[in-house]
Amino acid sequence: MKIHTFRLKPGQDLKPEIVNYVQKYQIKAGVVLTCVGGLTRATLRMSEEHIVKTFDQKFEIVSLVGTLSQDGCHLHISLSDREGKTIGGHLKENCLVYSTAEIVLAEFEDCIFNREDDMETGFKELVVSNV
Repeated sequence: MKIHTFRLKPGQDLKPEIVNYVQKYQIKAGVVLTCVGGLTRATLRMSEEHIVKTFDQKFEIVSLVGTLSQDGCHLHISLSDREGKTIGGHLKENCLVYSTAEIVLAEFEDCIFNREDDMETGFKELVVSNV
């Protein structure tokens, strides 16, 4: 297992930066270990897959989890507001970093993650293969 750590700065868009990092370093199978920081804007797809909401306010990132591959990244995020109320959902583009986002990823070197159409769910789902 190989560990990757990087930091995003104010105004950077969280999801595209993670996807770009995965592409740049050719991570074929990875996971998000942790992410701490904050956002000034959050765009999330809710559990009803057709509902996407954008929130323009400051949030603390309390959790970011997901799988990473060359085929795409499946990321879920939990955020807390100034009162400690938490929201979460599927991370979309247009999530802007407030002061920082410190990201730690793990890369698995003995397998490959792919995303393939699944007839049952209607989504591209994770398929794991050994190297």
